[in-house]
Amino acid sequence: MATEILMPALSPTMEEGTLAKWLKKEGDTISAGDIIAEIETDKATMEFEAVDEGIMGKILIAEGTENVKVNTPIAVLVEEGEEVPADAGQSAPAAEAAAPIAAAPAPAAAAPAAPKVDQSPDWPEGTPMKTQTVREALRDAMAEEMRRDPDVFLMGEEVGEYQGAYKISQGMLDEFGSKRVIDTPITEHGFAGIATGAAFGGLKPIVEFMTFNFAMQAIDHIINSAAKTLYMSGGQMGAPMVFRGPNGAAARVGAQHSQDYAAWYAQIPGLKVVMPYSAADYKGLMKQAIRDPNPVIFLENEILYGKSFEVPVLDDFTIPFGKAKICRSGNDVTIVSFGIGMTYALEAAEKLAEEGIDAEVIDLRTLRPLDYDTVIASVMKTNRMITVEEGWPVGSIGNHLSAYVMTHAFDYLDAPVLNCTGKDVPMPYAANLEKHALVTTAEVIDAVKQVTYR
Repeated sequence: MATEILMPALSPTMEEGTLAKWLKKEGDTISAGDIIAEIETDKATMEFEAVDEGIMGKILIAEGTENVKVNTPIAVLVEEGEEVPADAGQSAPAAEAAAPIAAAPAPAAAAPAAPKVDQSPDWPEGTPMKTQTVREALRDAMAEEMRRDPDVFLMGEEVGEYQGAYKISQGMLDEFGSKRVIDTPITEHGFAGIATGAAFGGLKPIVEFMTFNFAMQAIDHIINSAAKTLYMSGGQMGAPMVFRGPNGAAARVGAQHSQDYAAWYAQIPGLKVVMPYSAADYKGLMKQAIRDPNPVIFLENEILYGKSFEVPVLDDFTIPFGKAKICRSGNDVTIVSFGIGMTYALEAAEKLAEEGIDAEVIDLRTLRPLDYDTVIASVMKTNRMITVEEGWPVGSIGNHLSAYVMTHAFDYLDAPVLNCTGKDVPMPYAANLEKHALVTTAEVIDAVKQVTYR
């Protein structure tokens, strides 16, 4: 019995396409799995495999025909010695799809709905605001949580008498005393281990690393003890603690003091990873980190410590993990960043607006958990995405997001996802070379123009 071959739906959103080329001709024997044609959509040219066996009795749609609707009969398969029916190609696509003898592709599925996104405000509308530096917001967050919970304490190099290498803990020794603001020897491996043991015992330490580069001395405690013990103990013992300190490049501090560890720690199950940009986010997320029952990596930035932002005046204020922030709405392209990368993302968006390119800017704020829904919903709207971060390009957060968007929103992409990162070299000490090693606003603008074909 003759079987009609229907125009396939090659994606959930495909409604029509171009029959670019026939790879089989009338009279050819067809086996299941044979590539019989090339179908062109608005996104790609794809090969079309036969699902039935027989002889190509008649080609109904000539190659090169455009705007062929999905489920339109394009050819007829017949058995050996069978004639092509006179009415071939005139049956309704819906009826053909229902016929038991025609193993036709399923009709095009409805386009998936955009994920539900939580963009509720982080504080009530009308809340009074004050201007604070990131440094001040961090200090207030830690001090408020130490007043709230006597199990919380701060330890690290120079956090007490010197009031913090970057003055984050200014005034805290005077208020809380040396039992809760503890100066440690210069041994990250030692005091990170002590803090992890204290967390196992029910206390809630905040461990300051003078720079996260030094945390490499303590990485065994962080990953093998703090991150894994809750799982390995079957939920009987956890590590409610925060590891915090400046991360990434500062200014002319060389290769061993300039690494960005965002992607390193975000890979580890059992850790939560936070990397804020604004002072309000630093405060709300630090308070949330201290209250979290899991170990939290809180990545700060030395360049941002002195930068001022508006912070809500509230008795208590936290920001939940896994909630990204749309800092600027747009329709032409999605720019995703976090931490100091937001500086370049926002600057680029403003300059692009002057050229008529409307960019949406998303601040991830937390990297584990990561708010995939906000990213996907934005890409479904803009159809283009670039990522911005200071870390190295190999195994970056941008790499991971690119793969995720490709597998969850491929049909919405009108261009490849591009990643803007630091250069794939150790950080130079010389100022002129350091400038070239870092990501720049100009590079972000150039990437946006590539994906928008401007």
